[in-house]
Amino acid sequence: MGESEDIVLIYEQNGINIKNEKSLHSSIKQWYVAPGDRFEVKINKYVIDLVREDSLIEIQTKNFSAIGNKLRDLVKYNKVMLVHPIAIEKYIVTTEVTNKVVSRRKSPKKGKLVDLFDELIRIPDLMESDNFILEILMTKEEEIRCKDGRGSWRRKGISIVDRKLLEVVEKITFAEEKDFLRFLPEELPINFTNKNLAKVLAIKVFKARKITYCFRKMKIIKEVGKIKNELIFERSGTMDDKRKGIIGGGIYG
Repeated sequence: MGESEDIVLIYEQNGINIKNEKSLHSSIKQWYVAPGDRFEVKINKYVIDLVREDSLIEIQTKNFSAIGNKLRDLVKYNKVMLVHPIAIEKYIVTTEVTNKVVSRRKSPKKGKLVDLFDELIRIPDLMESDNFILEILMTKEEEIRCKDGRGSWRRKGISIVDRKLLEVVEKITFAEEKDFLRFLPEELPINFTNKNLAKVLAIKVFKARKITYCFRKMKIIKEVGKIKNELIFERSGTMDDKRKGIIGGGIYG
């Protein structure tokens, strides 16, 4: 994957969905293409981004809610991989309506792998399917903005019109429970709260809540109690008896 220079691309829908495709989506599709792949293939009522001999590949740059039901239908009878990019480095390119570039600057915002839960919270149930794989691309991107007066008041009317892929830095695959254990490090107490998780991962509590919500749905953790308004969690079946018996290892100690 990623070596697409000499590959003939086969589009089966004669341009349907292509003309409205954003640059980032298109570039990721080109990055993934391998010999024999087919683009925009209709399977039942759905058009699939990329069809490989043994799997279907869907690319979603944002809003997993929009694709959830489609994926749930597809995984019943197919191997499905969902690809999602997270920009660890982003450049803001501002243009006039005429497309003349006014400025280019590096954004102070840097995406992290943990940001995947901002979207996974919409479809955590899919991770329980043996037919489903989530692949995260850590990328460098350009965000194209236009001074057209139609954008958010926060951006003083400047619209975000496109995103462009500059580089794929790393690819991380989540196919089963063990792939997510990086978000439950050993130093985390046996019985932990969202505050404990936030502190260990150096993230905000609201982000930790998204992780624990997903992990409960995926049965990676379970709720075992409550202190005041704080839920208490424990890993589901991943703790050996010796570690569970450590006195003072959790928030009860």
